[in-house]
Amino acid sequence: MRNTTTIITYFCIVIVAFSSIALGIPPTPADSGITVRPGFSLTIAIDNLERPRFMEAAPDGTLFISFPQLGQIKSCKDSDGDGSYESLETFVDNHPTVHGLYWHDGWLWFTESGAIFRARDDNNDGRADTEETVIPAGQLPKGGGHWWRSLLIHNQRLYTSIGDSGNINDESTTERQKIWSFKLDGTDKQLFCTGIRNTEKLVARPGTNEIWGMDHGSDRYGKFLEDKDKSAGQPITDLNPPCEMNHYIQDGFYGHPFVVGNRLVRYEFMERPDIVKLAAKTIPPAWATGGHWAPNAMEFYTGSQFPKDCQGDAFVAYHGSWNSSLKVGYCVTRVLFDAGKPYGELKVVDFLDKGGSVLGRPVDVVNTPDGSILISDDHGGKIYRLSYQPQDEKK
Repeated sequence: MRNTTTIITYFCIVIVAFSSIALGIPPTPADSGITVRPGFSLTIAIDNLERPRFMEAAPDGTLFISFPQLGQIKSCKDSDGDGSYESLETFVDNHPTVHGLYWHDGWLWFTESGAIFRARDDNNDGRADTEETVIPAGQLPKGGGHWWRSLLIHNQRLYTSIGDSGNINDESTTERQKIWSFKLDGTDKQLFCTGIRNTEKLVARPGTNEIWGMDHGSDRYGKFLEDKDKSAGQPITDLNPPCEMNHYIQDGFYGHPFVVGNRLVRYEFMERPDIVKLAAKTIPPAWATGGHWAPNAMEFYTGSQFPKDCQGDAFVAYHGSWNSSLKVGYCVTRVLFDAGKPYGELKVVDFLDKGGSVLGRPVDVVNTPDGSILISDDHGGKIYRLSYQPQDEKK
């Protein structure tokens, strides 16, 4: 069992400052204010990007990045292996709201809001030569307040999630707030699970058939009461509800919009005659994170560069808060697993400086073939590389 004294459990706002460490080359500026857990090193892998979002690393090391505002996917290569990507090509274009990426069977599969495609580079120039539509527009809802679409291929089926079109709409009788699965040819549409708000990335836990994801908690939780006495600010909303790390199962119900966190009913739905049954049906989060931290992605660590006890843990990218009177989130953490279950969380990279200024907004985290982890930042327009060097090797 791991030393539980290193665990930081998040059911409230926790602000932790970590000692800065000497950074590698090319470095994050020494005075940047970004702090990194000792032993880890943060460097810039790609700079000057326009709001990079989700990433996927192919087996040969090619990195793909989605740019929803540009309607493009870029392909990037680090030819000399120095940790910095020299080439940046437009892999596909003309795909507004392009989002989730997944490499499978020699193809890069990707989502738009309402459609799924795949593309392939046949001559290794970084640009797609063949592109196919897997699920055409019209088969799934598009747009809305949460237009992002995840993508996972697992056991020869394709999974994608569709979030709430707003904050806490009751869309339980629509195709939204659900995860759907298909055969790889886009047929055989099946409902996988329900009651999600906004899960932007789905991942399979290595060595298992388990599907996991981070779901955003809803906003304005205490507004009904806080509006009655605005002098007190928003003490209820600031801490509630938690965001969620969920283990998604077939036919599972995860509560949204009626039930949040550990089966706590939102007051807007307390008068429903079936609310207790809905609470009983709700699968609580496997791990509850800070309220409004906005986790956009998680990735189970599969490399060998980090300490051995990182194997099987999840690294989480928190995009940060808006519905909180304090800035919270804006970090990358390590969620510790034991016997397949999460039990603690450690902040690894903090993009809030000591004065509370936002220095980055992590979107995605991905494993790379060399055992490091890449972090996309759509606030600073960068891709960071998180690597590890034991302290005794630094001396």
